[in-house]
Parts: sequence; structure tokens; C-alpha cells
Amino acid sequence: MANIKSSKKRILIAERNAERNISFKSSIKTAIKKALAIAESEDKNALAAAVSKVYQLCDKAVSKGILNKNTAARKKSRLVIALNKLANK
Repeated sequence: MANIKSSKKRILIAERNAERNISFKSSIKTAIKKALAIAESEDKNALAAAVSKVYQLCDKAVSKGILNKNTAARKKSRLVIALNKLANK
């Protein structure tokens, strides 16, 4: 544990931010899983809304510094590829 007061504060802030980042990344994963589940039920309107939600969460994570922009782009790309595979079945 740090001895300097500002270092102690920084440790607390880092823990708080790490917790927030983990929660946000988890919500992105959940949104992707929901989109894939909706794709199997073939409801076009709900699927469009779910994909839009995934895109929104990824873009928000990039703007907050939680995800790298290339990571977000990769997640969005893989989602669309998976959806296209399901549509072609």
C-alpha cells in the first residue's frame, strides 16, 4: 500500500474505474449475445434494434476510453459476419 495520500487516492480511483470498465464490457458482451439470439428467431425489427444497441455501446466505450477503436470495430464486424452466416442458413 502506498504511503503518499495522492497515491492512495489514485489507487482508489483506479479500482473504481476498473470496476466500471468491467461492467461496461460485460454489457457489450450481453448485448451481442442477445442480438445473436434474436437473429435466430428472425424478428427483423428487434434484430435491427439489437444491432443498433451493440453499435451504440461499442461507440460509447470508445469515447469513454474503455475500448480501443479497433477493438470496437472488430466486435461490430464479427457480429455482422455472424448475423450474415445465420441469415444464409
